[in-house]
Amino acid sequence: MTETSSAPSATTPSLFPSARRGSQKLSLKALLICFGLLAVTLVGFFTSSSGPAAGMWCIGMMLVLMFMGVPVAISLAIPSLVGVYGLAGIPATVNILSTAPFNSVSKWSYSVLPMFIFMGMLLAQSGMATRIYRATDRWFSWLPGGIGIGTTAAGAGLASVSGSTIGMTYTLGRAGIPEMLRAGYDKRVAVGTVIVSGLPGGLIPPSILLVVYAGIASVPVGPQLMAGAVPGILIAVTFGLFIFCLGVFAPKLVGRGKDAGGEKRVITWKERFQSLGEIWGFPVIMLVLFGGMFSGAFTPTEAGAAAALTALLLTIFYTRKDKPVSKVGHAAMSTVSATAAIFFIMIGAEMLTRLLAITGLAPVITDFIVGLGLNRVGFLLILVLLYLVMGMFFDTLSMMLLTIPILLPTLAEMGVNPLWFGVFVVLLGELGMITPPVGILSFIVHNISKNPEVNLGQNITLKDVWTALVWFLPVAVLFLIIMIAVPQMTEWLPALLERAAGATATE
Repeated sequence: MTETSSAPSATTPSLFPSARRGSQKLSLKALLICFGLLAVTLVGFFTSSSGPAAGMWCIGMMLVLMFMGVPVAISLAIPSLVGVYGLAGIPATVNILSTAPFNSVSKWSYSVLPMFIFMGMLLAQSGMATRIYRATDRWFSWLPGGIGIGTTAAGAGLASVSGSTIGMTYTLGRAGIPEMLRAGYDKRVAVGTVIVSGLPGGLIPPSILLVVYAGIASVPVGPQLMAGAVPGILIAVTFGLFIFCLGVFAPKLVGRGKDAGGEKRVITWKERFQSLGEIWGFPVIMLVLFGGMFSGAFTPTEAGAAAALTALLLTIFYTRKDKPVSKVGHAAMSTVSATAAIFFIMIGAEMLTRLLAITGLAPVITDFIVGLGLNRVGFLLILVLLYLVMGMFFDTLSMMLLTIPILLPTLAEMGVNPLWFGVFVVLLGELGMITPPVGILSFIVHNISKNPEVNLGQNITLKDVWTALVWFLPVAVLFLIIMIAVPQMTEWLPALLERAAGATATE
């Protein structure tokens, strides 16, 4: 990879954008329709004859608010407060306002969130993303489709140190698309590779989404994080194998391993080992994080703190000649902002949970699903379709907070392991972020590809992006089916961690 093409360290965008997909503002006509729907939901709620029916109207109100682009926390809180007031009166409303904020964010499992976010922000400031991409490119470039495989591997690596799939996709897009185009890759393969490289982002620890799920589902954070590691790595390997097969059976799509001048790319062993020397901090952080948890030396929160401290020292070292104090300060401010946003969302989720308890909606939905006579596989396949449709309109966290409180009571009836389900739901949400026609990542990559420094003079249209997804999405869906058929891939590592912790406790 040429030095001039390496992407600058990307700033980390908001971890959780507003619920409505796409950045376009609603037209006046659409706004009027939405306000009309809000009025309908309010009338329906106040004329409901039963608690579950009132709960359904409140859910409808939430969906309308989210579609309008109202922040997720407010979209969750307002209908919940309206529902509690209408069903239980002013005392219950005052109670939820006085207790929900503290109860929702004071869970010990959430104490690790600021540490993970701070670590990701620091490494974004340190330029680690560029170094990881350079290393993977140099080590995989000899394979058919090697640059694409390297981009996928870089996505998995960045997933381990970043809390933002969007930020990681931005970084990979700026660095990877021009490199692949220079090597003669088909533009659709180039953009498709970048888009799907972000899929492991929500699974490979430290995963903020899995921590949030663990808090909602009341499962241990450590095992939940470990549950996402193997599927996250395997889905990256799966896409790498797909690109390798393209290189073998359709080499014209991946440039036949040539550079922009038509010559075969030659990367020396010296360059490969030099690139490893540039990312020595990455395995150090992983050793502190995973080694601490597996050995029993750290709890998940302590491991997150130790990893964040390691990232702080590495950032100071990497940026020692480029205003390190300023970069650390920027990372700290971004961490405070992101943590506050997440906690605000969790307060809204707590209010939704209380609304479901008051209306009795969750048991009704559980009885309805059980009454359908579905087995575990049928239940999960319906969820796949539901999340893919929801993913066209909502971000991953919005879908999780809206559905998990409703679905949790059903899991035991269907024989679904909560740890496995957390990984399944997060992967579905991440997959929904790329689903046409409104997947936010597809628009982000399309916007990146408009930059002449990225597209190298080629016209990359939104149709090209969607065509690329048509090629890559079946691979992701196949992986989901394998996850359903082989749940052991998710449950194996948490069981190993539990045995290791038990052995340490008995010594």
